[in-house]
Amino acid sequence: MSTITHDIDVSPEPEPRIPPPSTGGTWHVTWHGVRTVAALELRQRVRSTRWIVALVVWFVVVGGITLLTSGAIGYLTGAAPTSVQRGPLLFAAVVILVLGLGLLVTPTLSSTAINGDRNAGTLATLQVTLLSPAEIVLGKLLAAWAASLAFLVASLPFLGLALAMGGTPILSFVLVLLLVAVLLACVCAVGLGFSALVARPAGSTVLTFLMVATVTIIAPILFVVTLPSVSSESEIRVWATPWDDSSDGMAEECRWETTTETVVHTERTWWLLGANPLVVVADGAGVAMNDRSTVDPLGGIRTGIRYLRAGSPPEVDRCYSSATTSPVEEYDPDASPVWPWGLGVNVLLGAAGAITAVRRLRVPQHKLARGTRVA
Repeated sequence: MSTITHDIDVSPEPEPRIPPPSTGGTWHVTWHGVRTVAALELRQRVRSTRWIVALVVWFVVVGGITLLTSGAIGYLTGAAPTSVQRGPLLFAAVVILVLGLGLLVTPTLSSTAINGDRNAGTLATLQVTLLSPAEIVLGKLLAAWAASLAFLVASLPFLGLALAMGGTPILSFVLVLLLVAVLLACVCAVGLGFSALVARPAGSTVLTFLMVATVTIIAPILFVVTLPSVSSESEIRVWATPWDDSSDGMAEECRWETTTETVVHTERTWWLLGANPLVVVADGAGVAMNDRSTVDPLGGIRTGIRYLRAGSPPEVDRCYSSATTSPVEEYDPDASPVWPWGLGVNVLLGAAGAITAVRRLRVPQHKLARGTRVA
């Protein structure tokens, strides 16, 4: 009897390839996906009583400080101050207060959005859906931005009060709202980036505050401490009153002199101040530089940063004699705005944070921090 044998292939079958959670790729974005994530985030915030309490405390603090500031300005400017004096002063005070408090509150709204969900085990649920990483990040960013705008909206009555006192253009009011809103969005995006990079919510919050402090506090300190390094001895022309040896006094007529003095070249380091959120808002919303009739702190900051950008004047008028007319023209720096450059730096920082968060949410992720919870 003949035996028939058959070769049987017993090699293991290849494992089926699991498709990625999102059918559109990492950067696929739809409005439906972004809105879904944002709605989930906002529902969680609305249910939280801490957010409501923080909003009420914000309203009370801003309102109380605004009323106290208004009374102090009225006392300092006289019994019957004009609206042109009080309006811009109060408006600047409220803007600085709202911006400063906003930069303190906003990092807490987004710096725990990703690692907090990862530690709670809810982030993996979103990642296994058809939502792309970009949709998850943009949805969380939109929710955090909306929450920060709620604090800005709560400040509108006090900004409107300062506007109603006169002396502040409507355009300045609109520009303040737009610039502050964009800056808050940038801070939210930076917080998301650190939330995706760091496993611990406390660590990402600290890093976000450190980034905000770098732009608002550390950079101006660097500008001050680097002034000696950008100072040098230079020759400048001075229209001055010479010393009359014959009469042992000052001559009646002034003349040009060339002298060597220490010149601080602030045109080399002004950019350290340009990205400061206060400088961005002041330069965009301050009163025009040639308006001398209005005392406007925002306008003063705007004028100061443009003088620093221009550097020292090439000619100086030190003539104390009224007998001659000074040929030195009034030194006017470049009138081009500074705020687009500063706002651009903040937008780039926010974009870097958002891109980092998207890249860290890709599935599969090849490298995770030690102790990171996946699901």
